[in-house]
Amino acid sequence: MLNLQRMSLFIAVVDSGSFTAAAAASGQTKAVVSFNIRQLEKELGVTLLLRSTRRLTLTDAGVLFYQKGVNLLNAAKNLQDEVRASHSGLGGELRITTTPEFGEQVVIPVLAQFSQRHPDLRIRHMSSSHHADLIAERFDVAIRLGSLADSRYRAALISRFTILPVAAPQWLARHPVSSLESLAQAEWIIHKRLPTPLRWTVTNNHGQHSRLEISKAGKISVDSARSLMAFALAGSGVALLPQWLVNTALGGGNVNSPVTRLSFSPSGHLCRLPGRPPCIDKSTRIY
Repeated sequence: MLNLQRMSLFIAVVDSGSFTAAAAASGQTKAVVSFNIRQLEKELGVTLLLRSTRRLTLTDAGVLFYQKGVNLLNAAKNLQDEVRASHSGLGGELRITTTPEFGEQVVIPVLAQFSQRHPDLRIRHMSSSHHADLIAERFDVAIRLGSLADSRYRAALISRFTILPVAAPQWLARHPVSSLESLAQAEWIIHKRLPTPLRWTVTNNHGQHSRLEISKAGKISVDSARSLMAFALAGSGVALLPQWLVNTALGGGNVNSPVTRLSFSPSGHLCRLPGRPPCIDKSTRIY
């Protein structure tokens, strides 16, 4: 099995450019460093370094071993941090941004518990529907609805949910919706971030797919799911909303879904992280 200490000494030699400098940096003697590099080469069965009186040169095998070794040592350090953190509190600051509605109902309760487990960790939470620049605004995590467009970020799907068209009973009494065609002609309350014309794939009870297209401009456009919900409750038209947000209103009869026989393609929340794994803060990984 690979000796990580010898690998670490080899990387120190390459980074510093000499056995002498690596020995000083690691608190070892030059002889100990040289012995460990020879043993490492013996264990691997390849020459990693070509030595001369003036310089050290990496072989092709040495270049590969150095590159992979750096990644392996970083992974080992991250694993060590995570194991230690699971038995001790975190410190520093965790900056997280979520949409207001999903934040209030789902994320904030989890953040509150996370904060109690790590009293030395400062949490900075921002509720916003806007797509923040995670790097410029120094956010560690952003939870947003939709797909990932910026390659500077990494993303993981953390939830999927049903979306429903809903409207107030008084609006439906004035504007009955009995088919996909009448739904397409309804007065829609539109989220301003959605592209126009609006298009969705819907499925009936028999598993047959249809295309719903809203070609006419919405009379009302908003910038948050909460506003969509408020306009729908006020009888302004039809809004497409996540089921977790409208369940209470549906149960109380404050809104109804006009097309119960049709289901829309589910949507999802993404957890977005800036950079790649070595750049991600320990508290962010654990959260």
